Amino acid sequence: MQASEVSRAVAAAMAIVSSLGLPADDAIVLHDSNKLTLRLLPCDVLARVAPVAQQVARFELELAQRLAAAGCPVAALDPRVEPRVHERDGFVVTLWTYCAPVAPREVPPADYADALARLHAGMRGLDVPTPRFTDRVEQARRLVADRDRTPALADADRELLGGTLRGLGRVIGERGGAEQLLHGEPHPGNLLTTENGPLFIDLETCCRGPVEFDLAHAPEEVGEHYPGADQDLLRECRLLVLAMITAWRWDRDDQFPDGHRLGTEWLGRIRAALGQDGLGTPG
Repeated sequence: MQASEVSRAVAAAMAIVSSLGLPADDAIVLHDSNKLTLRLLPCDVLARVAPVAQQVARFELELAQRLAAAGCPVAALDPRVEPRVHERDGFVVTLWTYCAPVAPREVPPADYADALARLHAGMRGLDVPTPRFTDRVEQARRLVADRDRTPALADADRELLGGTLRGLGRVIGERGGAEQLLHGEPHPGNLLTTENGPLFIDLETCCRGPVEFDLAHAPEEVGEHYPGADQDLLRECRLLVLAMITAWRWDRDDQFPDGHRLGTEWLGRIRAALGQDGLGTPG
């Protein structure tokens, strides 16, 4: 968020929590991207705050409740207040249980794979309308094709990214294998290490697709421990996900720290992967 938005978002969250009878005298910013994550003290509530126009808070809240009830490893809503979406001053706020991180913060690959497998098992039992993973691939492809939104992207890099997204999205999408509800972005930043074991957060990116699409967001070693993973499909999904996150780094509105440097580095990795596999640029 922009600095001016952050101060307003913090004020909105603190006002909402105070109105619910919980003391909120201080706020610690834990994460700042398109959504602001705050630890409010002394009540120790975790507040997630997003602009009204950019949120899917109600979907995330309802899904978290259903997954928690099914015993899935997901963060829980704060039990001291009614589970609902709050709105104030142009922001929506949801309130969660704060989980203090435990050491070591890096989740061992076998534990990571087990947590993701348990999440997927719970998700298979839910009938939730969500977009297919190919919709997200198409969003990235349209971003790359839009020169106004990605003005710093060189023509050769634009062609490489667009071709990779288009080709791999089609190849993976037409495989015809089993698909299910997915987290969408279960990378290490969305996995907390807690005294109750690893817990996934940030469910707003849920989509439908093969489990390998989720696995592609995790460290490579995790895929070796996930039961029944198709390693060939996983390799393709990893390259597809790399192309997607590279596309986001070239968005003129991207606020990721050092985004263009990462985008350039990842373009090199894509070229190397395509050359090493003898694939050329997917068409």
